[in-house]
Amino acid sequence: METPKKKDDIVIGRNPVSEALRGGREIDRILVAKGEKNGAIVGILAKAKKKNIPIKEVDVKKLDYASGHSNHQGIIAYTAVKEYASVDDIFNLAEERGEKPFIVVLDEIEDPHNLGAIIRTAECAGVHGVIIPKRRSVGLSFAVSKASAGAVEYVPVARVTNISNTIEQLKKRGVWVYGADMNGTDYNDCDFSGATALVIGNEGKGISRLVREKCDEIVSLPMKGKINSLNASVAAGVLMYAVASKKD
Repeated sequence: METPKKKDDIVIGRNPVSEALRGGREIDRILVAKGEKNGAIVGILAKAKKKNIPIKEVDVKKLDYASGHSNHQGIIAYTAVKEYASVDDIFNLAEERGEKPFIVVLDEIEDPHNLGAIIRTAECAGVHGVIIPKRRSVGLSFAVSKASAGAVEYVPVARVTNISNTIEQLKKRGVWVYGADMNGTDYNDCDFSGATALVIGNEGKGISRLVREKCDEIVSLPMKGKINSLNASVAAGVLMYAVASKKD
């Protein structure tokens, strides 16, 4: 059996990607060459779709670059460096610690350095878990792991199909959901003492309209300078420690 080639978090080639799927590897997304009609690749993509793995058609030059000019045969897969947790795992960890759930929900964070930095701060601030969406979001890649300084090994990260639906489920389980956005309540005036989820939005667009509508409250950081927003990981860090201070 052919052993999957691996470059950091990338599995390269038809047989390696097929074996990774068959073996149950955690795959974040698959890139396939535009117009690729090879029968083996069609079969691989069908299996990936059944597993709800995001698939993106790209120019073959992108595959050449991503694979380090290896013989990618028109397909590569990005795998997770650590197995994803479930939302239940996050609640179970809070219960094991005898603490009220403290969760960070990320709405389409795309920069691996931001995700890694958020996970690193989450571990330091006592967060029980981070929730990310399956689509339009960076996953647990090698770059994320490196940026987290190893924190991915200690913070459960759950990947869900729909952030809005997940927020509804959190609320049903007694979690008060705060969305970080402009024109909200000053974070200094918020009561974070109960079960809390912080929602941090995309680096450019912020939290989506549907996600914002699901939040119990919108919380803002006061902007005293000429720039009206902070980097997503910095804003997340300030708010995580604000929550942590109310739980001591």
